Amino acid sequence: MIDRLTIERIKDRADIVDVVSEFVSLKKVGVNYRGLCPFHNDHTPSFYVSPARRSCHCFVCGEGGDSVGFIMKHEQLTYPDALRWLANRYHIEIEERQLTEEQKKEQSDRESMFIVNEWAANYFKDILHNDIDGRAIGMQYFRQRGVRDDIIEKFRLGFCLSDRHAMSDEALKQGYQKEFLVKTGLAFESEKKGELIDRFSGRVMFPWIGVSGKVVAFGGRVLDSRTKGVNQKYVNSPDSDIYHKDHELYGIFQAKKAIAKEDLVYMVEGYTDVISMHQCGIENVVANSGTALSEHQIHLLHRFTQNIVLLYDGDAAGIKAALRGTDMLLHEGMNVKVMLLPDGDDPDSFARKHSAEEMRQYIKEHQTDFIEFKTKVLLQGVKDPRERSEAISSIIHSISVIGDPIVRATYIQDCSMRLGYNEQTLTAKLNEEIRNFRDEQRKAERRNASLSAEEKTTSPESPEGNTTSNTDTPSTNSTTKTSTPAPEGNDGMSLSSLIIKEVIRHGSMELYNNITTEDGQTISLTLAQYVDFNLKEDGLQFAEPLYNQILAEAVEHSAEEGFDSERYFTLHPDYDISSLSIRLSADNVILSKSLQVEVTQYAMQEKINHMLLDFRNEYLMQHIRQLTLEIGQTADDPERQLQLMEELKRAQEFRSKIAKKIGNSVVSRRL
Repeated sequence: MIDRLTIERIKDRADIVDVVSEFVSLKKVGVNYRGLCPFHNDHTPSFYVSPARRSCHCFVCGEGGDSVGFIMKHEQLTYPDALRWLANRYHIEIEERQLTEEQKKEQSDRESMFIVNEWAANYFKDILHNDIDGRAIGMQYFRQRGVRDDIIEKFRLGFCLSDRHAMSDEALKQGYQKEFLVKTGLAFESEKKGELIDRFSGRVMFPWIGVSGKVVAFGGRVLDSRTKGVNQKYVNSPDSDIYHKDHELYGIFQAKKAIAKEDLVYMVEGYTDVISMHQCGIENVVANSGTALSEHQIHLLHRFTQNIVLLYDGDAAGIKAALRGTDMLLHEGMNVKVMLLPDGDDPDSFARKHSAEEMRQYIKEHQTDFIEFKTKVLLQGVKDPRERSEAISSIIHSISVIGDPIVRATYIQDCSMRLGYNEQTLTAKLNEEIRNFRDEQRKAERRNASLSAEEKTTSPESPEGNTTSNTDTPSTNSTTKTSTPAPEGNDGMSLSSLIIKEVIRHGSMELYNNITTEDGQTISLTLAQYVDFNLKEDGLQFAEPLYNQILAEAVEHSAEEGFDSERYFTLHPDYDISSLSIRLSADNVILSKSLQVEVTQYAMQEKINHMLLDFRNEYLMQHIRQLTLEIGQTADDPERQLQLMEELKRAQEFRSKIAKKIGNSVVSRRL
């Protein structure tokens, strides 16, 4: 367990801009920062980070939170593990009591897999540097390729011994479970004996390090002397709970800062291409390592830049890879350039022969935009009219997937000049491609909607008619005391949420000064104290237990000198409270400082009193409906029916008074 003081220290030290910048390229906008949201397919920056509030929020998908919440969502960690992640980053020591064996077993499989991978990376590295075979075989391979020691260290390169059981035996000896050695793909079980066999035996090792710095997988290369006639020169970890090859990019962890700084990324094909370019001084480079470029990989890159240069071999395979990725990159809003290296060279060999400056200059002089690239590849030497028409259609199709109409129009003009075709003709073809694409999208949406409707109809967990929900209720293990949905305010939030929002943001604000009590005492009330007093007058409370807890804590601390309710709740050690507080206190619109209106005591009195009246009114309406229903069900019990009717009469009279107060309040505010 992590104690409250340590949690507060971690949250206090964790700079939200610094944390988010590890995963998203941010640009300053006024007092805040903005970038592409990492939680949905974001094409225009909608993810805001507020240093003042120490929180982040996406205005499209609604995801966000403080530094702990962000790490939890992004890295799919539990609350304690996210705290440990931040503590490790900011060098904060955590003293925890020893976990019992039962608690150790409760650790998530994902975390166990990460731990095993981290151990394996260190094991392979140690073998490379300290084992006699590691130095003679593995290190010799890297030396022959001219890889420096600092690059070996940077990419955590290693070696797996030829003995097919050595790594697994050592892992088991160290106490790591067989289950996770298999799940990570480090080993597999033999069919006959069920013994563990090392997947990467006799190979030099390339750890895949995810954007957060965790080892997610490995690639192993068989050595040069054994590559002749070998079908699989490289072997990679299989897909697992922590690794999906089409989600990851080799070198992204080492490259992300350089990509953001240069506002450009080079895409290459293999491990050694990335390593050699780093060694020559170019660090903003990643590899998709032989897989077709995926949307997940593009979204990952788009967080740091929208500019990409595809840097591939000039052979048929390189050309095919470049053509394959172009349309997808354009569709995702990337600015695409292509450069094919001279025949006989790949990025690895080319980088080893040139300095960083020479290579950058060569790329700058020889890179082409996608139209020039496709024109050269598809039309070079083509004389047949039909083949030429198909090639031009392919180029127009690439332009059609670009989302920005101005960019599309610019490319059509360029294409017209390059190909010698009338611009109107090309525009007509472009519009046809766009219509076809949209038709396909609509068909897909209808299919998905049909499938969703079918699933809802047949799902045993979603019986027909069970449609009540409350999106403003926090996601906790607690349940509300009422089955009726919470009343909503004018911005879609429940009235209870609106009241608690003010308690969080302004709970420590002095709302009433110098109030004289019945016994002659003079007191002042903060907003939190006033809300609590007002509700308790009629024995009311919120249906959401978490809201009641927030109000109780606000009342408890609001009289303390220097108490800041918003800071207290958004940095609360209880994750449910802190995440709810950040979500409720987030502004729907970010205004510049000059447009922000100061919250006055009188304005807040008016606002909170009106909310409390509305809350009472809604409560009474629900109570009246419930009483009316019960009266209809007690026809066989006249005495009980009479009691209910008297209670109904009192409730209706009380509601009339409340309605009159609300009406007077509205009139006075209009005047």
